[in-house]
Order: sequence, then C-alpha cells, then structure tokens
Amino acid sequence: MHYFVTGHTGFKGAWLVLLLTEAGHTVSGLSLDPEPGCLFERASLADRMTWDFRSDIRDAPATTAALQQASPDVVIHMAAQPLVRESYREPRLTIETNVNGTFNILEAVRATDSVQAHLIVTTDKVYRNVNRVEGYREDEPLGGDDPYSVSKAMADLLVHSWTHSFPGPPTAVARAGNVIGGGDASKERLLPDILRSFASGNPVEIRYPNAVRPWQHVLDCLHGYLLLVEAIQRDGVGGAWNFGPGPASFATVADLAARTATLWGPGASVTLNTDPQPHEAGLLTLDSTKSRDILGWRDLLTLDDALEWTVGWEKQVGSGRSAIETSLAQVIRYKSLG
Repeated sequence: MHYFVTGHTGFKGAWLVLLLTEAGHTVSGLSLDPEPGCLFERASLADRMTWDFRSDIRDAPATTAALQQASPDVVIHMAAQPLVRESYREPRLTIETNVNGTFNILEAVRATDSVQAHLIVTTDKVYRNVNRVEGYREDEPLGGDDPYSVSKAMADLLVHSWTHSFPGPPTAVARAGNVIGGGDASKERLLPDILRSFASGNPVEIRYPNAVRPWQHVLDCLHGYLLLVEAIQRDGVGGAWNFGPGPASFATVADLAARTATLWGPGASVTLNTDPQPHEAGLLTLDSTKSRDILGWRDLLTLDDALEWTVGWEKQVGSGRSAIETSLAQVIRYKSLG
C-alpha cells in the first residue's frame, strides 16, 4: 500500500512514516523542512521514503503536482500550523495553512484517481469548549476562541461540506489532543520544553499550572488513525472520529512537570511563570466511545508508561544511542502490547 502523508517531517508525521515503513508500506509525503533536532532529521527518515516533497501546503499547484506524481492509495493530511501561541503571533499564517491548506489537499485528492481513502487530522480543540468534565462527542458543536482552534474548526467544517458536495474517495476526520513521545522538537509545547530544559540543566518555567489535559503517547494516537484508515478502505466510513485517552490519563500541567522531573532524576527543577499569558482552554477532553466500540481502538499505554517511554527515548538518544534504533525498539515493544 502506498501512503502519502502531508506534514511528514513533523512530530506525528515522522512517527507515522516509521510505523508505515516498518509495516512494509511505501510512503511519500509533502512537508516543510524539518525542525532542527527533530525525529525526522535525527532518525534519517527521508531515506525510508519514496517521494519526499518539500513544499508549503498553501501552494495549491505544488500540492496537486506532488500528489499526482506520487499516485498513492491513501492520503493522510496532517500538515498544519499546530501551536496555539504561534497562532496569536501569526493568525493569517495559521488560518491560511490550516484552512486553505486543507482545501488544497481536498482538491488535490479529488484530482488524483489512485486515491482510495483519505484521512484528515484536525484536533480536540475544534469543539466549542465550556470546560466540562465529560468528554465531547463527535456530534457536538464546533467552535474556538483562539486563532489556532478556530482555524481547525473551520477546516473540520470544510471537510464536512466538501464530502457532501463533491464526488471523491471516502474521507474521514480524526480528532486527537495532546500527544507526547520522543523526538518532538517543537517550541512552546509543554513536554519538549521541559525535556530541553532538563537536558541543558536549566529549570523549566511552566505556564497554566492548573490546566488539565488528557496526555497520550503518539503511538496510541497513530494506532487509532491507522485503524480508521482500514475502516475507510474496508467500509467506506466517513465523518469525525475522536481518539482521546480516558480519565486515568488526565493530569494538570504542574503534575505532568513534576512526574517528568522525577523520571529525569537529578538536575530537574520546575518553576512557575506568573506573567500574563494568552488564553488557552483550562479543561478539554474527548469522548472516544465511537472509536472504541466500532474500530476496537484503545490506548495501550498509561500516562506513566507514556512519560517513561518519552523520557527514556530522550535520555537514550541524548547519551549516544541512534534515534532510529531507539524509535524502532519502541515501535516493536508497542506492537507486542497489542
């Protein structure tokens, strides 16, 4: 099977390339250049790909040309401006990337006859958040207070409209939240910021210490995406699907930082940044009953497992073990759990 992944140089994209190629699939993709020090770069994942197109998803002709040249069976669209704080600094870039970029990939897929299944990844932040404890179901209202969240809600609505307006391959939307794992080089993302600070011997400053998030290992999230792709191919399913962990994986930002410091060991310290911060949701959870009941998906790693695997990856690679060997070992270990 030939998969085409947009955003393949990003954190989730790189782990997806590794999962797919390790399973024997052909993988191509379109993305911006990778962040320095990220998994894609450290594990030399470009060597595993058939086509590695470097282009901006906002470039419609380049997006269509890349997809038609690769001629894949499956398209997984993950390219995005993924950071809430960056969306306040760059609202136009965020809207154009997340909305227009999604429109461009929808058009490109429609123009590429080889595509049999299409998955578009948005986020848990598409829901109109009222800070309730119960998780949001797929049929609940969408919204968004910050530019990032509203851009992804707009993209989600665009997919719904597109699939009801134009012919094309079966298309579904996956919604997930805060994923963690080794090799995330993103700036202003909690766990990568924590681990960078610990590795450099500096105390980490945390924002929003009381904000509650459902934390999930990247392999659990991607496992859900691939089960959904199988269902799209097999049964032609569409619509939206949540992939969020259960309440046992909920933790405040302060608690996550403290647990990570304990796993890291000597030299890890945490301080609180009390400066005024842009608005972010205080509580955001998903109800993933649909994915569990219909797809048979569930998390295989607890929060403690996910943190242990993430810290372990960073410490092993930081001490000189190759990133590809460390990552493949975790993929093999993960598969043994299922």
